[in-house]
Amino acid sequence: MIKTIIFDFGDVFINLDKPATLKKFSELGKLPSTEKITALNELYEVGKISTKDFIGKIQHFFPNATAQQIIDAWNAILIDFPEFRLEFLQHLSSSRKYKLILLSNTNELHINWIKENVSFYEEFKSCFDAFYLSHEIQLRKPEVEVFNFILRKHQLSAHETLFIDDTKENTNAAASLGIHTWNNNPQREDITELFTLKSSLF
Repeated sequence: MIKTIIFDFGDVFINLDKPATLKKFSELGKLPSTEKITALNELYEVGKISTKDFIGKIQHFFPNATAQQIIDAWNAILIDFPEFRLEFLQHLSSSRKYKLILLSNTNELHINWIKENVSFYEEFKSCFDAFYLSHEIQLRKPEVEVFNFILRKHQLSAHETLFIDDTKENTNAAASLGIHTWNNNPQREDITELFTLKSSLF
């Protein structure tokens, strides 16, 4: 029986346009290798470099771009957060049937954009028993340690825990520890269908 549900954020609650950032960067100049941007992103997502340093390093690739153009391009991945998903989460939270945890690979620029552009962000956050952002805890998916951290901290049993994420690499890591998973496809599935599509778990 599931007692705890761990949710991803992007493409579970907030809609993403994952190619948008590279597209916007390409408008600022010649793109570096995606490996270089990915490496910087991974450092930034676990808080190993500051926002100021991150912007500065990106500006090395696009020397004619302003800091604001870099920020806008970086945040282009973020689209919108449909309110019906908040309503689903609020109903789930008020039922008190499950411990609810958010676990997101989220950097400071992205969460600041969300705070500024999602009017109900604080209501959303208050639905969770715990709210973990990678840049704050300095751990990111798909590292197995981030799941061990949550299991230990909240004294959870893996076989009583469900993890939902749109990235297969992340759900594979959780599954390796015995956690139940739903690798949701945001093009075909919605978090509000959880208890219909995954009824066998509940």
